[in-house]
Amino acid sequence: MTKIKVGIVGTGFIGPAHIEALRRLPNIDVAALCEVTIELAEAKAKQLGIGRWYTFEDLLKQEDIQCVHICTPNFLHYSQSKAALLAGKHVVCEKPLAKDLHEAEELVALAAKTGLVNAVHFNLRYYPLVRQMKTMREKGDLGEIYSIIGSYLQDWLFYNTDYNWRLEPDKSGDSRAIADIGSHLLDVIEYITGLKTVEVMADFNTVHKVRKKPLKPVETYSGKMLQPEDYADVHINTEDHANVLLRFDNGNRGCVTVSQVSAGRKNQLKLEISGSNKTFAFNSESPNEMWIGNRDQANQVLMRDPSLAYPEATALMTFPGGHNEGFSDTSKQLFKEVYAAVEAGKQPENPKYPTFADGYRELLICERILDSTRSQQWVKI
Repeated sequence: MTKIKVGIVGTGFIGPAHIEALRRLPNIDVAALCEVTIELAEAKAKQLGIGRWYTFEDLLKQEDIQCVHICTPNFLHYSQSKAALLAGKHVVCEKPLAKDLHEAEELVALAAKTGLVNAVHFNLRYYPLVRQMKTMREKGDLGEIYSIIGSYLQDWLFYNTDYNWRLEPDKSGDSRAIADIGSHLLDVIEYITGLKTVEVMADFNTVHKVRKKPLKPVETYSGKMLQPEDYADVHINTEDHANVLLRFDNGNRGCVTVSQVSAGRKNQLKLEISGSNKTFAFNSESPNEMWIGNRDQANQVLMRDPSLAYPEATALMTFPGGHNEGFSDTSKQLFKEVYAAVEAGKQPENPKYPTFADGYRELLICERILDSTRSQQWVKI
């Protein structure tokens, strides 16, 4: 077997998560990584067991590297994805695809022109029971969709001493909670339901208007605390919490709540989709269960089990029922589909995986949500 050689760009929280998932695929060789300095790249490569390390420009010069994963802060996604495409590399980019719609539109056009494989890491589509819900909806089990209720809650920015580059708009963009995790939720809603969000009404809240920025490095999600003299006050103008009302193209409604200051919620995406036949409910912190609500018979709980699911969902299951699969498996399953396309050498006509066009779509929704919270009125998409 000839393995596809991959380069990883950025080694913060998500870069190593990509590496771990890629290493579980038999046809992938994570051959190289890059960082902002060659010294940091060398240190990270040795820590992660990768044999080659470069700066970004030198990584793109490596002819044997076929695909690169952009795992850097948001403000670098556009320039690095563009450079990688122009260098003839297939690209998997973290979300958001870019900082604004113009950048994202350019990337979509460039990717189409090159014909190279392009994907955005909306990995939460790849919980098997998320695809089960999508497939059940497609087969008519759900019926006409009446309403959608969703939330994505975390607590890693709960304290005013919690700090990360995502709090700085020049690095992450003008939206934080919605762009960072709300984009996953909004993507999953449209993916499962097949509906398009056509209008939004948003209300943002910044709970900690001043945060304590550490003067020493603290890793994402580490929970480490420093001494009072190790912090500097920073004024915050991106949202800790957001509520959004949604209108869909079938004429019905939904609402979502996104928060990064909900104590005890580590990384919880919840969905409840009510149709004319049934209601589906899913909680990403219990990803091997799906609740099915009925009006005239007992409710059900479907356990993730290849023998009980539709074939479309079974394709995302590696282990038998009762052998739990979770967050890390979602990236593996996404990459499995992406690298089937890389092996073929081009973007398929109708890829199953989320593409740059999907990245543009979520950026569009997030920008309209921003417009709504600023104007405090309904905004069309």
